[in-house]
Amino acid sequence: MGPGMNDPNLYRLHILACIEKIEHYCGGRADRLGEPLVFDAVLRNLQTLSEATLRLPDDFTVRNPQIPWSRLARFHNILVHDCLGAIDPVIVWRVIETELPLLQSALRVELPADGPGVNG
Repeated sequence: MGPGMNDPNLYRLHILACIEKIEHYCGGRADRLGEPLVFDAVLRNLQTLSEATLRLPDDFTVRNPQIPWSRLARFHNILVHDCLGAIDPVIVWRVIETELPLLQSALRVELPADGPGVNG
């Protein structure tokens, strides 16, 4: 791990960046997941995001019980280990619509107002 990788704010920023990319790719439309390039990009960002959520400090997860942490962990395992690619776009959209906004809101509350952006 590089310097500063133990800083939970880096993971928070990374997760927020993934959520923003997913929002951009989908544009609020579930049908965008029917486009192979969009679906692949969304899955990649969900995989990265879910990996980063596993590295968030325990006190953060305890303070945010509204986020289904165990469901996100199971989803991470599906994204990482389903090598046959049978991931249901309906489930992906449900995660995007219901769980990502909760996570995004909780992360934004935790970040310092004057903190650095993802790129510095």
